[in-house]
Amino acid sequence: MAGFRANDLVHLALGGPVMNCGYDPRPDGFYDLPPIAPAQWNSYLIAGEQLLIGILAAVLHQARTGEGQYVSCAVHEAVAKSTELDLMNWVMRRSPLNRQTCRHAAEKVSSVVTVAQTKDGRYLITVPMGAKNEAQIIDYLAAQGVASDLGDGAADTGKRDIPGSNAVGERTTRVLELVERYVRKHSYDNLPWLEMQEAGIVCSPIRRPHENALDPHWQSRGTFAEIEHPELGRSFTYAVSKWISTGPDFVAGRRAPLLGEDTEAVKASLITSDVPAMTRPRHAAPVPTLLSVHKKPMPLAGVRIFDFSWFLASAGGTRFLAALGAEVIKVEWKANPDTRMAAMAPEGGRAAREAAVGPLRGVTDPDMGGQFNNKNPGKRGLSLNVRHPEGLAIAKRLIAMSDIVAEGFSPGVLDRWGLGWDELRKIKPDIIYAQQSGMGTAGTYGRLRAVGPIAGALAGVTEMSGLPNPAMPAGWGYSYLDWIGAYSFSTAMLSALLYRERTGEGQWIDASQTESGIYIAGGAILEWSALGRGWSRSGNHSPQRSAAPHAIYRTAGDDRWIAIACTTDAEWQSLAALIDADWTAEFSTLAARLEHQETLDRRIEAWTRLQDGYALMTQLQSRGIPAGVCQTAGDRVEQDPQLAHLQWLTEVEGTKIGRWPLAEFPVKLASTPAHIGGSINRGAPCYGEDNEWVLGELLGMDKRRIAHLAEDGVI
Repeated sequence: MAGFRANDLVHLALGGPVMNCGYDPRPDGFYDLPPIAPAQWNSYLIAGEQLLIGILAAVLHQARTGEGQYVSCAVHEAVAKSTELDLMNWVMRRSPLNRQTCRHAAEKVSSVVTVAQTKDGRYLITVPMGAKNEAQIIDYLAAQGVASDLGDGAADTGKRDIPGSNAVGERTTRVLELVERYVRKHSYDNLPWLEMQEAGIVCSPIRRPHENALDPHWQSRGTFAEIEHPELGRSFTYAVSKWISTGPDFVAGRRAPLLGEDTEAVKASLITSDVPAMTRPRHAAPVPTLLSVHKKPMPLAGVRIFDFSWFLASAGGTRFLAALGAEVIKVEWKANPDTRMAAMAPEGGRAAREAAVGPLRGVTDPDMGGQFNNKNPGKRGLSLNVRHPEGLAIAKRLIAMSDIVAEGFSPGVLDRWGLGWDELRKIKPDIIYAQQSGMGTAGTYGRLRAVGPIAGALAGVTEMSGLPNPAMPAGWGYSYLDWIGAYSFSTAMLSALLYRERTGEGQWIDASQTESGIYIAGGAILEWSALGRGWSRSGNHSPQRSAAPHAIYRTAGDDRWIAIACTTDAEWQSLAALIDADWTAEFSTLAARLEHQETLDRRIEAWTRLQDGYALMTQLQSRGIPAGVCQTAGDRVEQDPQLAHLQWLTEVEGTKIGRWPLAEFPVKLASTPAHIGGSINRGAPCYGEDNEWVLGELLGMDKRRIAHLAEDGVI
């Protein structure tokens, strides 16, 4: 497959996002609509975000040692690792997921509606977060005159689920029906969503991308900048920032260069400039050497992270740094543990999975979650009650020994614990404090709550995916911005490490998961600024480039599809010759194909629907036609030869969960290859697994002292 031709549509099909995204099936379970490839250019955005992590790791290694290296990233592999629950559900329990309209793909299609329509045809999304949150929703709606007979619900356990990871109960369904009734009474512009958020309801309007450019919150954070285009005599709005910090901020710079614009200036600089001498690393002492399982050095050897992250958007960021060799101490407390209960290990373990021919039942042990294992490998686990005075004292001692403090809570949590930025700087003056929240701390939205679907809705990426109006958005079938947020978070931390390497200074990073989504929707925002038109959904048709056919077509089998995208006349002529039907003459010109795309799609699907998708893909690719099967997680794991060749999954042993494949670090570094099991070559930690190691090895406590801490509720 290395020689296959691809574009964004084909990459999203082969890589897996497509089979997570789309619309509900009919009541009989038949998908009468094709899956949807979310626009625009997401495969390249994903690969670019991942590649940047690798580049920064390589530059940091170069700054520390003076050594360069080759860094590479395959778009196909990058995309295949960017889905969420589908991969580990298949790896652990051989359980496929099903597409659902504007909500997470799930094992069972449900009738629950998390998206409510306003009376003027726009939308608001709500994500209930447990029994306590449902009670807040009911109380708020009752105060607004939306009465219910639900009464008191179950006691809140403090456990938080990954959206889409568990079936939605009847009570939650009825709560969401109440929200729907309330939202129907409002027009979009009059939605009291901020008031709902203040009442504890985790919700957001589904915005169009450009609407964020008009929002004072993002304007105050410097998310956008007006960039001059002197050749046009105009300036346009660009998304230019993903986080803010006390260190260097994003620099917008000038607009992209015109073709050959700087050729003469570059030539002149080469003639007049001396070749700079190699700058010696700042370190007076030798850089710590840590060999990975590859018997090569790890670029973040000697870096320690005190990690309060949870959920994928923040924990995923420290995941990559652990894979690069950082020692990551993951801090949890039983009152509010991380999201552990998703894609659970099967009853019977690995042996049962190897013998399985269908979905398996999962265990209920929170140390046996496959999604948690894939999110937190290579980290050590410390169960620490920071609200206890002794726990806080221990945290401060460990922070004094760390390079980064990372967290993913709502703004203000660490401040309330006595671990805000000012206190952290007192403990360790060059500390890097990396904070990832839904909306960021600075600005007017700091206290708003967000998880992946909420961030996607507000950022505008949910609205960008789906059939044209009046259809509702299809959105993403998983928390896309959890991964995008994680990539951005790791980039922020690596940038801060590099800055500290050069200057000796730490910094506070105020990162926003939603802001990372706005950044990748920047093309749609620029189009609005330049042309005055907002984003319009186009299904699987090419959103910007004039190309047809450009769609997803049914093939033989149950819910099997193939993406075909002809972007040149030569590709269409090759496809027409292969189809070998008289009707292809009607579409000999691009203008005819664009004008009659629906008819063209129906005729092509009449040809594809009886053919095996993989055989057809091979046939099309052999003729230079970009095409790709819409692969499920099972397809990627079991039968994708290119992913297998790239070694996209790595077997890693977990203490209790056992040995399972995990998604490997997505970028290849020739001299300092990463390992997803980290420096300790292990899966995710069991709850508090490394208490004795952290307290004993790092802080010098004996076993008796550690036992007393456990008795006192400190650990």
